[in-house]
Amino acid sequence: MSSFRFRVPRSIAPLFWQQPILFFLAKWLLLSALIGLLVGSASALFLVLLDWATSWREAHVWVISLLPVAGFLIGCLYHYAGKDVEAGNNLLLETIHRPSGIIPLKMAPFVLVGTITTHLFGGSAGREGTALQIGGSIADQFTYLFRLRPRDRRLLLIAGIAAGFGSVFGTPLAGTIFGLEVFLLGRLQYEGLFPALAASFFADLTTRAWGVGHTHYHIPSIPSLTVPHVLWAMLAGIIFGLCSIVFSELTHRISGFFKTHVAYPPLRPVIGGAVVALAVFGLGTTKYIGLGIPTLIASFTTQLPPYDFALKILFTALTLGAAFKGGEVTPLFFIGATLGNALSFFIPLPTGLLAGMGFVAVFAGAANTPLACTLMAIELFGADCGPYAAIACVMAYFFSGHRGIYGSQVVGQSKHLVYRRHEGQKLASLRSIQRKNRP
Repeated sequence: MSSFRFRVPRSIAPLFWQQPILFFLAKWLLLSALIGLLVGSASALFLVLLDWATSWREAHVWVISLLPVAGFLIGCLYHYAGKDVEAGNNLLLETIHRPSGIIPLKMAPFVLVGTITTHLFGGSAGREGTALQIGGSIADQFTYLFRLRPRDRRLLLIAGIAAGFGSVFGTPLAGTIFGLEVFLLGRLQYEGLFPALAASFFADLTTRAWGVGHTHYHIPSIPSLTVPHVLWAMLAGIIFGLCSIVFSELTHRISGFFKTHVAYPPLRPVIGGAVVALAVFGLGTTKYIGLGIPTLIASFTTQLPPYDFALKILFTALTLGAAFKGGEVTPLFFIGATLGNALSFFIPLPTGLLAGMGFVAVFAGAANTPLACTLMAIELFGADCGPYAAIACVMAYFFSGHRGIYGSQVVGQSKHLVYRRHEGQKLASLRSIQRKNRP
């Protein structure tokens, strides 16, 4: 008697063997939709509150004199109730590399309150850090809720970061790649591609559905790509990369100074806030605090003072180094755009194009995310600027070295063979080694 053997019909065999992939897609489509809905709604609330805080501060400039008081309140909030979430973005990156306890959900409201307070009273900070922490802390709650495995938890955090970034800037493609690129320098984690993409798009759609818009930028003139233009773009990218080093190193050093010389943490933002407030009133302008969106927009069409970028570096490094809350990215946009504006004095490329290149390239050097920043340029300014943005971002990435704003970034693949020994180490550890080796 012949034995019976089951055979899958050829017409449905491909579908049968793709069942694990279909299950993966269905599972992460659902999880990403939930993450996107929650994070996108939180981003919408955050952007509305941020706009209100900025408008109220500009209408009542006297409130900046209370920045030291606001700093003390933020310092006390984190010192007495938020030590476990104080590391912020670095906590998210640490958890991706070495999963431990669930990130406390309080990270989201704490950083939201801290950032709005910083902006309301006149600190110089951004919004990306808040968005990432909101996204990561919300997403990580699903680990416990659905009893997910450690590998799934890693993807959850990547999706949460992508959702936060994509929704707060209105750049879902850049948000996707940022979530894959930010935690491991030099390598992309393709296993998280679909969760990051879906979460970023769902979050962006949710933020827009709430009627919350984003700032629009326009580069008036983009010349054809020629050899001289490419060489000038490379030079500009190198300068943007060096600028990112100045920003990240100054911020870290100011933070280290406060930690070394001010033992009581709530006093650090008091001192930093007092210096920032005195500087604002001394200069007689609020141009260099908050997000600086008006100056950002003007940098594309108007010749600005060539020192704008340097003052923004000082104000932001002091604000964040003194432990105020907020992100680095929007100030980096300001720094890069105004630096690009200043470079137009001697680099023969259009002012608007240089501003747009600097907008993304200084961030690319500081965050070590050249691909995400190139996509961001295309999403914000249009595809025509893509080649110039890519050149600037790549050059800034290489010339920033193994430095950056996120100390918990791990070197997955070194930027040059000479530095292969850095692979597997955190940027914070490399910075400590370099500091010890200084004469």
